[in-house]
Amino acid sequence: MSAFAKHLKAFLTSAPDAAVVTISQAKGSTPREEGAWMLVSREGIFGTIGGGQLEYLAIGKARELIEQNIATGAMNIPLGPEIGQCCGGRVALDIRIAGPEDRRILTARAQEEDGSRPNVYVFGCGHVGRALASALALLPLRTTIVETRAEMVEEMPPEVKTVLTAVPEEAVRSAPAGSAFVVLTHDHALDFLIVAEALARDDAAYVGMIGSKTKKATFRSWYLKNGGEEQRFSRLITPIGGADVKDKRPAIIAALTAAEILKATIGATR
Repeated sequence: MSAFAKHLKAFLTSAPDAAVVTISQAKGSTPREEGAWMLVSREGIFGTIGGGQLEYLAIGKARELIEQNIATGAMNIPLGPEIGQCCGGRVALDIRIAGPEDRRILTARAQEEDGSRPNVYVFGCGHVGRALASALALLPLRTTIVETRAEMVEEMPPEVKTVLTAVPEEAVRSAPAGSAFVVLTHDHALDFLIVAEALARDDAAYVGMIGSKTKKATFRSWYLKNGGEEQRFSRLITPIGGADVKDKRPAIIAALTAAEILKATIGATR
Protein backbone atom coordinates (compact mmCIF):
# COMPACT_ATOMS: atom_id res chain seq x y z
CA MET A 1 0.00 0.00 0.00
CA SER A 2 1.23 3.48 -0.87
CA ALA A 3 2.24 6.05 1.76
CA PHE A 4 -0.75 8.33 1.14
CA ALA A 5 -3.16 5.41 1.28
CA LYS A 6 -1.53 4.20 4.51
CA HIS A 7 -2.02 7.60 6.15
CA LEU A 8 -5.63 7.63 4.97
CA LYS A 9 -6.27 4.13 6.29
CA ALA A 10 -4.74 5.05 9.66
CA PHE A 11 -7.01 8.11 9.89
CA LEU A 12 -10.13 6.12 8.99
CA THR A 13 -9.21 3.41 11.49
CA SER A 14 -8.86 6.00 14.25
CA ALA A 15 -12.12 7.72 13.27
CA PRO A 16 -15.12 5.37 13.26
CA ASP A 17 -17.30 8.48 12.86
CA ALA A 18 -16.04 10.64 10.02
CA ALA A 19 -17.56 12.81 7.31
CA VAL A 20 -16.20 13.35 3.82
CA VAL A 21 -16.41 16.90 2.46
CA THR A 22 -16.18 17.24 -1.33
CA ILE A 23 -16.16 20.33 -3.52
CA SER A 24 -19.03 19.58 -5.89
CA GLN A 25 -18.86 22.90 -7.71
CA ALA A 26 -16.28 25.69 -7.91
CA LYS A 27 -17.01 28.93 -9.73
CA GLY A 28 -14.68 31.86 -10.19
CA SER A 29 -11.59 32.23 -8.00
CA THR A 30 -11.52 29.40 -5.46
CA PRO A 31 -8.76 27.92 -3.29
CA ARG A 32 -9.31 24.36 -4.58
CA GLU A 33 -10.83 22.71 -7.63
CA GLU A 34 -13.97 20.60 -8.07
CA GLY A 35 -13.45 17.10 -6.70
CA ALA A 36 -11.06 18.18 -3.93
CA TRP A 37 -11.98 16.49 -0.67
CA MET A 38 -11.15 16.17 2.98
CA LEU A 39 -12.19 13.99 5.90
CA VAL A 40 -13.44 15.37 9.19
CA SER A 41 -13.71 13.43 12.43
CA ARG A 42 -14.77 14.57 15.89
CA GLU A 43 -11.20 15.56 16.72
CA GLY A 44 -9.15 15.64 13.51
CA ILE A 45 -9.03 16.32 9.79
CA PHE A 46 -7.35 14.62 6.83
CA GLY A 47 -6.67 16.59 3.66
CA THR A 48 -7.91 20.06 2.77
CA ILE A 49 -10.44 21.85 0.61
CA GLY A 50 -8.42 25.06 0.69
CA GLY A 51 -8.20 26.26 4.27
CA GLY A 52 -9.40 29.60 5.55
CA GLN A 53 -12.93 30.46 6.62
CA LEU A 54 -14.38 28.17 3.92
CA GLU A 55 -12.76 25.12 5.47
CA TYR A 56 -13.56 26.29 8.99
CA LEU A 57 -17.26 26.46 8.13
CA ALA A 58 -17.14 23.09 6.37
CA ILE A 59 -15.51 21.42 9.37
CA GLY A 60 -18.18 22.84 11.64
CA LYS A 61 -20.97 21.57 9.39
CA ALA A 62 -19.35 18.12 9.09
CA ARG A 63 -19.06 17.79 12.87
CA GLU A 64 -22.65 18.89 13.23
CA LEU A 65 -23.71 15.99 10.99
CA ILE A 66 -21.59 13.59 13.01
CA GLU A 67 -22.99 14.78 16.35
CA GLN A 68 -26.60 14.65 15.13
CA ASN A 69 -26.09 11.43 13.15
CA ILE A 70 -27.36 13.04 9.93
CA ALA A 71 -26.26 11.19 6.79
CA THR A 72 -25.81 14.06 4.34
CA GLY A 73 -25.59 17.81 4.13
CA ALA A 74 -24.64 20.55 1.68
CA MET A 75 -23.28 24.06 1.70
CA ASN A 76 -23.10 26.78 -0.96
CA ILE A 77 -20.64 29.42 0.12
CA PRO A 78 -19.77 32.74 -1.57
CA LEU A 79 -16.09 33.53 -0.97
CA GLY A 80 -16.62 37.17 -0.21
CA PRO A 81 -16.49 39.66 2.69
CA GLU A 82 -19.47 38.05 4.42
CA ILE A 83 -17.28 35.11 5.48
CA GLY A 84 -14.02 37.05 5.74
CA GLN A 85 -12.51 35.85 2.45
CA CYS A 86 -11.89 37.81 -0.71
CA CYS A 87 -11.37 35.12 -3.37
CA GLY A 88 -14.52 36.25 -5.14
CA GLY A 89 -15.74 32.84 -6.23
CA ARG A 90 -18.38 30.46 -4.97
CA VAL A 91 -18.01 26.90 -3.71
CA ALA A 92 -20.67 24.21 -3.31
CA LEU A 93 -19.88 21.43 -0.87
CA ASP A 94 -21.27 17.93 -0.54
CA ILE A 95 -20.92 16.57 3.01
CA ARG A 96 -21.75 13.02 3.98
CA ILE A 97 -21.01 10.56 6.75
CA ALA A 98 -18.35 8.20 5.41
CA GLY A 99 -19.89 4.73 5.34
CA PRO A 100 -18.11 1.49 4.38
CA GLU A 101 -18.50 2.12 0.64
CA ASP A 102 -17.23 5.70 0.94
CA ARG A 103 -14.20 4.48 2.85
CA ARG A 104 -13.49 1.84 0.22
CA ILE A 105 -13.80 4.38 -2.59
CA LEU A 106 -11.57 6.90 -0.82
CA THR A 107 -8.88 4.29 -0.18
CA ALA A 108 -9.00 3.18 -3.82
CA ARG A 109 -8.79 6.81 -4.93
CA ALA A 110 -5.79 7.38 -2.68
CA GLN A 111 -4.06 4.38 -4.24
CA GLU A 112 -4.86 5.69 -7.71
CA GLU A 113 -3.60 9.18 -6.87
CA ASP A 114 -0.35 7.77 -5.50
CA GLY A 115 0.08 5.61 -8.59
CA SER A 116 -0.24 8.64 -10.87
CA ARG A 117 2.30 10.74 -9.00
CA PRO A 118 5.46 11.61 -11.00
CA ASN A 119 8.59 9.63 -10.13
CA VAL A 120 11.70 11.38 -8.89
CA TYR A 121 15.04 9.59 -8.60
CA VAL A 122 17.69 11.18 -6.39
CA PHE A 123 21.15 9.70 -6.88
CA GLY A 124 23.32 10.22 -3.83
CA CYS A 125 22.35 10.86 -0.24
CA GLY A 126 24.94 13.24 1.12
CA HIS A 127 23.98 16.49 2.85
CA VAL A 128 22.04 17.91 -0.11
CA GLY A 129 20.56 14.55 -1.11
CA ARG A 130 19.25 13.96 2.40
CA ALA A 131 17.78 17.48 2.59
CA LEU A 132 16.22 17.00 -0.85
CA ALA A 133 14.67 13.69 0.18
CA SER A 134 13.04 15.40 3.16
CA ALA A 135 11.74 18.24 0.97
CA LEU A 136 10.35 15.92 -1.71
CA ALA A 137 8.68 13.68 0.89
CA LEU A 138 6.22 16.51 1.57
CA LEU A 139 5.17 16.80 -2.08
CA PRO A 140 2.80 14.74 -4.25
CA LEU A 141 5.69 12.87 -5.84
CA ARG A 142 7.05 9.31 -5.68
CA THR A 143 10.63 9.76 -4.56
CA THR A 144 13.36 7.12 -4.74
CA ILE A 145 16.85 7.53 -3.30
CA VAL A 146 19.50 5.54 -5.18
CA GLU A 147 22.77 4.95 -3.31
CA THR A 148 25.87 2.78 -3.50
CA ARG A 149 26.63 3.12 0.23
CA ALA A 150 24.39 1.24 2.68
CA GLU A 151 25.01 3.55 5.63
CA MET A 152 23.75 6.57 3.70
CA VAL A 153 20.18 5.34 3.26
CA GLU A 154 19.42 4.97 6.95
CA GLU A 155 16.65 7.03 8.57
CA MET A 156 15.00 8.20 5.38
CA PRO A 157 11.46 9.65 5.54
CA PRO A 158 8.92 6.80 5.36
CA GLU A 159 7.48 8.28 2.14
CA VAL A 160 10.82 7.86 0.37
CA LYS A 161 11.84 4.57 -1.24
CA THR A 162 15.51 3.59 -1.11
CA VAL A 163 17.49 1.50 -3.60
CA LEU A 164 20.94 0.24 -2.73
CA THR A 165 22.91 -0.79 -5.81
CA ALA A 166 26.46 -0.97 -7.15
CA VAL A 167 25.20 0.09 -10.59
CA PRO A 168 22.99 3.16 -10.00
CA GLU A 169 22.67 4.00 -13.70
CA GLU A 170 20.47 0.92 -14.10
CA ALA A 171 17.80 2.75 -12.10
CA VAL A 172 17.68 5.34 -14.87
CA ARG A 173 17.07 2.71 -17.54
CA SER A 174 14.22 1.07 -15.63
CA ALA A 175 12.48 4.28 -14.51
CA PRO A 176 8.97 5.02 -15.81
CA ALA A 177 8.45 7.55 -18.58
CA GLY A 178 8.20 11.13 -17.36
CA SER A 179 10.56 10.59 -14.42
CA ALA A 180 12.83 13.28 -13.00
CA PHE A 181 16.49 12.53 -12.27
CA VAL A 182 18.64 14.47 -9.81
CA VAL A 183 22.29 13.49 -9.61
CA LEU A 184 24.46 14.44 -6.63
CA THR A 185 26.66 11.50 -5.70
CA HIS A 186 30.02 11.66 -3.93
CA ASP A 187 31.88 10.87 -7.17
CA HIS A 188 32.00 13.19 -10.21
CA ALA A 189 32.78 10.33 -12.58
CA LEU A 190 29.71 8.46 -11.32
CA ASP A 191 27.65 11.65 -11.70
CA PHE A 192 28.72 11.84 -15.35
CA LEU A 193 27.73 8.24 -16.07
CA ILE A 194 24.29 8.63 -14.49
CA VAL A 195 23.60 11.97 -16.18
CA ALA A 196 24.59 10.54 -19.56
CA GLU A 197 22.06 7.74 -19.07
CA ALA A 198 19.38 10.23 -18.07
CA LEU A 199 20.03 12.49 -21.06
CA ALA A 200 19.68 9.45 -23.33
CA ARG A 201 16.03 9.27 -22.30
CA ASP A 202 13.90 11.59 -24.40
CA ASP A 203 10.99 11.04 -22.01
CA ALA A 204 12.76 12.41 -18.90
CA ALA A 205 10.86 15.32 -17.35
CA TYR A 206 13.94 16.73 -15.61
CA VAL A 207 17.65 15.97 -15.52
CA GLY A 208 19.65 17.89 -12.93
CA MET A 209 23.19 17.61 -11.57
CA ILE A 210 24.69 19.37 -8.60
CA GLY A 211 27.77 21.35 -9.43
CA SER A 212 29.35 24.54 -10.69
CA LYS A 213 29.92 26.14 -14.08
CA THR A 214 33.30 24.42 -14.16
CA LYS A 215 31.78 21.01 -13.50
CA LYS A 216 29.18 21.65 -16.20
CA ALA A 217 31.88 22.56 -18.71
CA THR A 218 33.92 19.49 -17.77
CA PHE A 219 30.90 17.24 -18.17
CA ARG A 220 30.03 18.82 -21.54
CA SER A 221 33.54 18.15 -22.87
CA TRP A 222 33.45 14.53 -21.63
CA TYR A 223 29.90 13.98 -22.84
CA LEU A 224 30.44 15.24 -26.39
CA LYS A 225 33.76 13.40 -26.67
CA ASN A 226 31.98 10.17 -25.76
CA GLY A 227 29.22 10.40 -28.35
CA GLY A 228 26.79 12.73 -26.61
CA GLU A 229 24.80 15.30 -28.56
CA GLU A 230 24.69 19.04 -27.92
CA GLN A 231 20.89 19.02 -28.15
CA ARG A 232 20.63 16.45 -25.38
CA PHE A 233 23.24 18.23 -23.28
CA SER A 234 21.15 21.44 -23.44
CA ARG A 235 18.46 19.70 -21.37
CA LEU A 236 20.78 19.35 -18.37
CA ILE A 237 20.01 21.60 -15.39
CA THR A 238 23.15 22.48 -13.48
CA PRO A 239 23.63 23.96 -11.02
CA ILE A 240 20.38 22.63 -9.62
CA GLY A 241 18.12 25.12 -7.88
CA GLY A 242 19.15 28.01 -10.12
CA ALA A 243 21.70 30.73 -9.57
CA ASP A 244 19.53 33.58 -8.28
CA VAL A 245 19.90 32.60 -4.62
CA LYS A 246 23.58 32.45 -3.63
CA ASP A 247 23.04 30.61 -0.33
CA LYS A 248 24.55 27.12 -0.71
CA ARG A 249 23.31 25.54 2.50
CA PRO A 250 21.88 22.06 1.77
CA ALA A 251 18.35 22.92 2.91
CA ILE A 252 18.27 26.00 0.65
CA ILE A 253 19.52 24.09 -2.39
CA ALA A 254 17.01 21.33 -1.62
CA ALA A 255 14.06 23.73 -1.41
CA LEU A 256 14.95 25.46 -4.67
CA THR A 257 15.56 22.15 -6.45
CA ALA A 258 12.29 20.70 -5.19
CA ALA A 259 10.49 23.69 -6.72
CA GLU A 260 12.26 23.09 -10.04
CA ILE A 261 11.27 19.44 -10.03
CA LEU A 262 7.66 20.22 -9.12
CA LYS A 263 7.40 22.69 -12.00
CA ALA A 264 8.94 20.22 -14.46
CA THR A 265 6.70 17.30 -13.44
CA ILE A 266 3.34 18.32 -12.00
CA GLY A 267 3.47 21.83 -13.44
CA ALA A 268 3.89 20.45 -16.94
CA THR A 269 0.65 18.46 -16.69
CA ARG A 270 -1.62 21.16 -15.24
